[in-house]
Amino acid sequence: MIVMNSKAQLIVDVIAKVSESKITIANASKLLNKSRRTIERYLNRYRKVGIQFVVHGNTGNEPANKTSDSLKQQVQRLIREKYFDVNLLHLAELLETNENIVVRRETLRKWAHDIHHVKRAKRRRSRIHKRRERMESPGLMLQMDGSSHRWFGDKKSCLIAVIDDATSDIHAEFFHSETTAGCLKVISSVIEKFGLFKTLYVDKAGIFGGPKRCNFSQVQRACEELGIELIFANSPQGKGRIERAFDTLQDRLVPELRLNNITDMRDANSYLQHVFIPQYWRKQLMVKARHAESEFTTLPQHINLNDICITKEYRKIRNDHTFSYGNKFYFIESPIKH
Repeated sequence: MIVMNSKAQLIVDVIAKVSESKITIANASKLLNKSRRTIERYLNRYRKVGIQFVVHGNTGNEPANKTSDSLKQQVQRLIREKYFDVNLLHLAELLETNENIVVRRETLRKWAHDIHHVKRAKRRRSRIHKRRERMESPGLMLQMDGSSHRWFGDKKSCLIAVIDDATSDIHAEFFHSETTAGCLKVISSVIEKFGLFKTLYVDKAGIFGGPKRCNFSQVQRACEELGIELIFANSPQGKGRIERAFDTLQDRLVPELRLNNITDMRDANSYLQHVFIPQYWRKQLMVKARHAESEFTTLPQHINLNDICITKEYRKIRNDHTFSYGNKFYFIESPIKH
């Protein structure tokens, strides 16, 4: 028994009429939208084997490059049990690295969809914003923000990150929450590693000296002492580079921390600094700046970061050489009378 669809039936009917000289080859070519050579080939095969000519010779045969069912089941089991929170691109990389399994992207997508494993990014109705060009050189502008998320374990923690606007190089560290001490530590670490930068692009949160804390922000005070200019973004889209970086980090870093059984902050910071950033971020996501010359400057010897990137409180000294702090009085021993 030969099963034919409507297209195959039309081909058989036309070729049969051509064989009976009821239709010319030229008209058959127009009806089937085929070349004259193809119609002649159909006709020769029809005269030899009959209507079976319309059935392709490979029909019913398995493709030579078909992937085995056992491999398919193995991959689907790994997706259900181990890689359930990983996107397809990341999944292909992990399968090749950890399981020594290489599967083509489209095949992997079909296998994942068969078991309803689809991890898509959140789609929101976007507004049109004018794209701002990257800075020309590294060190001209760094964007900074914090992201509170369930990065590892069962409790939320905060990842404070700084990204270079010119190259997308990133420096980040986990803290219990987005605090002044955490922001100052990240800024200090960047300066110790690369040097002083020109500007810091942040949101209007009070921790950075926004409207609620414009007169007593420690981060703002430290930047002024270091000669770093603070720029406040009027919208999240203004500092889109750090916002998109957090999307990538939440998508990639969270599954990797889980797969490596990391549940405490010390190990998470170690993995982030020594594995994830150097082996993935800097190799695949960093870009070359338009100008290779760096704008980072060496920290002057007379400046001690430990005297700047700390919390400072201002107090008035009374005539008796005392001042109060934390509900306690402190006396300053000095020969100066006033």
